[in-house]
Amino acid sequence: MNEGKQRDMGDGWRKQVQAAMGRMLTTLEQKVEPRHAALIVVDLQNDFCAEGGMVHKEGRDIRPAQAIVPRVVHLIDKAREAGVTVVYIQNVYSSQSNWYLSDVWLEQARRARKGPYVEYSVCEKGSWEGDFYDGIKPQPSEFIVNKHRYSAFIDTDLDLILRSRGIRTLIMTGTATNVCVESTARDGFMKDYYVVFLEDCTATGSGEVMHNNTLDTIASFFGQVADSAAVIQCWQGRKGGKET
Repeated sequence: MNEGKQRDMGDGWRKQVQAAMGRMLTTLEQKVEPRHAALIVVDLQNDFCAEGGMVHKEGRDIRPAQAIVPRVVHLIDKAREAGVTVVYIQNVYSSQSNWYLSDVWLEQARRARKGPYVEYSVCEKGSWEGDFYDGIKPQPSEFIVNKHRYSAFIDTDLDLILRSRGIRTLIMTGTATNVCVESTARDGFMKDYYVVFLEDCTATGSGEVMHNNTLDTIASFFGQVADSAAVIQCWQGRKGGKET
């Protein structure tokens, strides 16, 4: 057999592929349909956004995270109006008995960071540092998922919550673009969720190059990059309204 020639998989394979393709969501409007989309708000907490938080203490730029918050809040309001599921991701890293930070995590922090996790706590439960940043106010009916690693899918009930509500698409917002938001988006795609990654509602303190590199990676391998106005327009279009 010629090793350079692709093996013919036969009609059965083609039929199965065609069947799967028949279930595809191919447009942004289809993907962000409120019945099966969830708005994921990642780590908009004081440690990552506020003066005096971890990112600020490390000398990194908190302005990009602060700048996206009004857009994220506006998007949340529009999502609520459209009936879209909203899920907030909240880090809990440090604890009095150190339940979550392994030697592997602490070695990485000591070697590559400027004090967090090792010299001072990060996102301890019940602390100001771990609270949501000003303007991010979950309603009682909305989900808050606590996580202890970069990805919100690692050892949490996020997947169960989403599956139980018939969610097919994750609309990604928050910080940091290239760390927790990207990690969650990647894992979401690997769990067969559609990913819509919002370039104007994600931010990083590591610079514009890092932000744009993540957008390129997501667009190439893990999802669709869009902006919040396009998503809102899809929701408004369903009810014949216009963006305000």
